[in-house]
Amino acid sequence: MSLRCLVVGYGSIGARHAAVLEKLGHGVSIVSRRGTSDNRPVFRTLAAALDSGAFDHVVIAVETVEHLAMLIELALRGHRGAVLVEKPLFAAPAPLPRHNFSAAGTGYNLRFHAPVQALHAELGGRHAETATLYVGQWLGDWRPGRDATTTYSASRAAGGGALRDLSHELDLATWLFGPWQRVAALGGRLANVTVDADDAWSILLTCARCPMVSLQMNYLDQPARRDITVQMAGQTLVTDLIANSRSRDGKKEGFATERDSSYLAMHRALLEGSRGVAGLEDGLATVELIAAIEQAAREGRWIERKSA
Repeated sequence: MSLRCLVVGYGSIGARHAAVLEKLGHGVSIVSRRGTSDNRPVFRTLAAALDSGAFDHVVIAVETVEHLAMLIELALRGHRGAVLVEKPLFAAPAPLPRHNFSAAGTGYNLRFHAPVQALHAELGGRHAETATLYVGQWLGDWRPGRDATTTYSASRAAGGGALRDLSHELDLATWLFGPWQRVAALGGRLANVTVDADDAWSILLTCARCPMVSLQMNYLDQPARRDITVQMAGQTLVTDLIANSRSRDGKKEGFATERDSSYLAMHRALLEGSRGVAGLEDGLATVELIAAIEQAAREGRWIERKSA
């Protein structure tokens, strides 16, 4: 069944969501201040779009600092369809608005990346001894043809910075190894790739199912790197999210994936009510972890999680 979908924000990620939803056979309208939408119906504001009639599925893909206001507007206008908010959910911790959405999620699509799914299945909720998650890519390579310093990623006020842009790894750490219990961190703006946003972090977590989870996140690596290494029960598990492979004690297995596979799977799961989508509560937990990481770095001490 074809659904009536709305993508709010038409930057690179909004355009990608629009294309993915059309691949799934749905009709897509756009909210864009620029008034351009590649021949899709376009509205200048969310209010104007909602005045045109109800939507079955809304994707919020504007700058991070605008996510909360858009989500509140949808709730107040009585939207009853599905909602997906691009990651991170908010720029800073805030209460979730009361709503009647049929389904709601945060856009952590890497949960649906084939090698990550395989790792999640292999872990099966068991304990690991150590885990290391590494993600890095030179910010100038993110959006070819654009000056990196003109993008929201380079601006702290817009909600950019490596810690928020690369928060997939924070979501994956808690999805794979359970809720975080305490955190220590070093990081900030260490190079000149951004205007004033952070560009590199080293983070140490204790999680419910792993006593030592380390994360390295940056805008600096050339070439890009994204991988997860887990030590568990005498085995070493390595998952390479760029090469689409994983290995157990050096024995490698590859996965056939397409560029939009994880996005397609995420939208299907949300719309069909399947398990695995990061909910709004999961997204908020990651925002709270980001705030704790910044506090840990600022104060030079471990930060304990306030609630289990």
